[in-house]
Amino acid sequence: MSTTVTASTEVDVPIRVAYDQWTQFATFPEFLSGVEEVTQLDDELTHWVVSIGGVRREFDADISDQVPDDHIAWRSAGEVLHRGRVQFAPEGPDRTRIDLEIEWQPEGFVEQAGAVLQIDDLQVKRDLHRFKEFVEDRGAETGAWRGEIHRGGATPAPGRADTTDGTVGSDPDLSV
Repeated sequence: MSTTVTASTEVDVPIRVAYDQWTQFATFPEFLSGVEEVTQLDDELTHWVVSIGGVRREFDADISDQVPDDHIAWRSAGEVLHRGRVQFAPEGPDRTRIDLEIEWQPEGFVEQAGAVLQIDDLQVKRDLHRFKEFVEDRGAETGAWRGEIHRGGATPAPGRADTTDGTVGSDPDLSV
């Protein structure tokens, strides 16, 4: 049986800053507890290393739908079930609402107990609060990727084209 966790917060930064920071997957370990590493393999694929409750997992996740300043949706590839969606909505010129939904399949006693005791809910809410602190304390994003993805097809952001080496964009600091 899968577990679904939802959390919301409002951050005191413009929607573009909140969204752009969320596209910087390599920074996730700075505010997501249990996440040891996230590697961006290409525009649509990330590799995750997580350790929660002493259980270590590695999996790849496909970004299935992404629209700048609106949302990012993902789903794990392979055996591990992990999927989610983060939605961004302006609450004013310098305030953004973030709604996060994550679904995953707990395996083993420790993960199943965490789901039953709703420890997962608390962790996701704490992590979203840590993202709020991270982005507000910085006041600016650490980078950005403004392309769109729809059901597996990436669209480079305006003014950015695929390069011959397989990367996107002309500014490596703006790539994820």
